[in-house]
Amino acid sequence: MELIDNINHLLGDNLKQTLQPKAKLKIAASCFSIYAFEALKKELEHIDSLDFIFTSPTFVPNEVTDKFKKERREFHIPKAERERSFYGTDFEIQLKNKLTQRAIAKECADWMRRKAHFKSNRGKAPMQQFACVQGGDNDAVYMPLHGFTAVDLGYQQGDAVSNLVNKMDEPVFTATYLNLFEQIWHDADKLEDVTERLCDHIASAYQENAPERIYFLMLYNIFNEFLEDLTEDVLPNDRTGYQDSLIWQKLFNFQRDAATGIINKLETYSGCILADSVG
Repeated sequence: MELIDNINHLLGDNLKQTLQPKAKLKIAASCFSIYAFEALKKELEHIDSLDFIFTSPTFVPNEVTDKFKKERREFHIPKAERERSFYGTDFEIQLKNKLTQRAIAKECADWMRRKAHFKSNRGKAPMQQFACVQGGDNDAVYMPLHGFTAVDLGYQQGDAVSNLVNKMDEPVFTATYLNLFEQIWHDADKLEDVTERLCDHIASAYQENAPERIYFLMLYNIFNEFLEDLTEDVLPNDRTGYQDSLIWQKLFNFQRDAATGIINKLETYSGCILADSVG
């Protein structure tokens, strides 16, 4: 067994030595970042395949009842953040600032379509996180593994107090973890294939987008939580007749939206500030 402290001995450097041509890489982790792919690009290009399991539901449709369960808390990383981390986590900001995301995403998408398969845990049952390298006489297991990012590989600074990883290459250990991974990988009740969905998702990072589309995406990301919470319970009661008043008829649509918001806030918080932009 070998101890990797990710200070003097980095997990990424160790993986570069272990990932021999035609090896098979199997990872169960909470998230996947294109910057981890970039760091190991040379080695990943020569492996036979990558099988990746998202250990919590990621890139799978939300349950119908999700929006009614705001009180539910998820383990480790919320689903939306896990999906966003595909383009880089908050701790990979230095890499994102290089503005190479589009080129890396395009390279990663091409590689994924040729070599990778992704599945996601479709339930709430927690799964252990680890990585296996299957390469004949060079089998190895790395654990614990939080995610597959540049931070987890040791190339970027995270907020964890420690980032120790154990590498086990004894046959009895590697065989056990490889068998465990294969057992879970082929269990259709536990996992859902998200490879195609993920390829479509990553394509959005490098495809040309019309300015109008970007504008609407910005609006959605700013207001999506507000829209989810918007129900008849929080809208003003129009049976009071305020919409039949003379002043209401004289308002423009954007002014009516503002008035509706003001009434809602007055009823909810017993106060509201109306501020108008100038110039």
